Amino acid sequence: MKNNLIKCILHLLYPTRCPVCGTFIGISDKFCPECSEKLAPFTGAFAIDGAAGFYASFVYDENISPAVILLKKGICGNADYALGQALGEKLTECGLPHIDGIIPVPMYSADRRRRGYNQAELIARHVSEVISVPVIKNAVVKKKATEQQKMLSGQERRENLKGAFYVKAPELIKGKSLLILDDVCTTGSTLSELTKLLISSGAKEIFCAACCKTEHRTEHKEM
Repeated sequence: MKNNLIKCILHLLYPTRCPVCGTFIGISDKFCPECSEKLAPFTGAFAIDGAAGFYASFVYDENISPAVILLKKGICGNADYALGQALGEKLTECGLPHIDGIIPVPMYSADRRRRGYNQAELIARHVSEVISVPVIKNAVVKKKATEQQKMLSGQERRENLKGAFYVKAPELIKGKSLLILDDVCTTGSTLSELTKLLISSGAKEIFCAACCKTEHRTEHKEM
């Protein structure tokens, strides 16, 4: 209710725009009709090591990338709402099994301060509203800076993330079925690393989700 009130006030002051093209749209709209028609739903099969399932809303391509880039640049706009609502609807449509909480992929503290927010957390709030599952904040922390994943090969990505995360509040993890959430998934290295960590910390079962999944694995053009 509080989030809806804030969104209404912001819409009056700063009318909502499509996060892809910038066209003015309705307060409850995710994208404008023209951009919506261009978005490619993710319908492929993808697996994360150790996870019970993986879900994604869209194929990551030039039609959805402007919305993701808004978040990456610290602008946000309507992008978190659009992507979060779409992912929540996708999870509902796919019949996501019972989960106890959502774990947004954490950011290193300095990176979060620089951007002003963690985009995975913003998206998770909207997913939470759709599927009625709470977001578990600060249970997992990124304790060290890492190289940008998009500049690394698959093996380098895995090495880059080793020891990057730790469970700060194991009591929030133990015995629970959890959904790890990110904005974009390419090779799945980040989701895989977090899945292993949460399972080893006592989680019962892990599912993974991303707003977008790259269609093909490439070495230097990935998010």
